[in-house]
Amino acid sequence: MKTIAVIEDDVHIGNILEESLQKEGYQTCRAYSGTEAKYLLKDCKPDLILLDLMLPGIAGEELLLDIRNIPVIVMSAKAGIDDKVTALLGGAADYITKPFEIRELLARITVQFRKRETDFRSGEPLMVGGLTLDFELHEVCSGSSVVRLTRTEFAILKLLMQNSGQVLSKSAILDNISNDTPDCTESSLKQHISNLRKKLYDIGRDECIEAIWGIGFRFVSE
Repeated sequence: MKTIAVIEDDVHIGNILEESLQKEGYQTCRAYSGTEAKYLLKDCKPDLILLDLMLPGIAGEELLLDIRNIPVIVMSAKAGIDDKVTALLGGAADYITKPFEIRELLARITVQFRKRETDFRSGEPLMVGGLTLDFELHEVCSGSSVVRLTRTEFAILKLLMQNSGQVLSKSAILDNISNDTPDCTESSLKQHISNLRKKLYDIGRDECIEAIWGIGFRFVSE
C-alpha cells in the first residue's frame, strides 16, 4: 500500500484530502507546518508528497529543496506563472492551483505513480546508496564487485531499493513481489533475505538491509 504525506496547514482541506486518499486505498501521514514536515519526513518515507507552499514555520518552497527521490505535487493558491516555474524548477513533479477538484488531484497522483512504475520498468539500472541493480541481468554491483541474484532475491532488493529508508512489513513485501515471485511465502521470506544479505556481504554491502524487529525490513542508503 502506497503512503502519501499531506503537508497542509488548513485543517479542513487536510481532512478532505486524507479522507479522499484513504478511500482510494492510500495510507496517509500529515504535517501542519513546514517545521513539522521536516521532522515527519525523517521518520515517514512516503511514496508521494502533497505540499502546500504557504506554511507556517519553514515555507513550502524551502522545504521542497530538501526533498529527494520522492515525487512532490505542490498545491497552492499561488496561481502566478513565476510561482509555478519556481516550484517546478525547484523539484516539484507537478503543480495544482487551489481551489481544485479532488478528482483532478487523484488523477495527477495516479499519473505520478504510473510514471514511476514506467521508469522502474524501462530497463535502466536502479542506483541507490552506492548499489546498482541491473534489471536485465538480475545483478547487483558495488563498484567493480558484482553478484547474480535469484528471481526472488532480485524482486526483494528492487522493492527495498525503490522504497529506500522506508520500513516495509513482511506482508507488504510479499504483497508487492507476489506477481514476480508467487513461490515466496511468509515462511521462506526470511531465508530469501538471509541469502540476499550473504550475497551483499560478498560485495561489502550487507549492511544495506536492516531488520526492524517485529516489523520488517528497510534499505539503508547511508
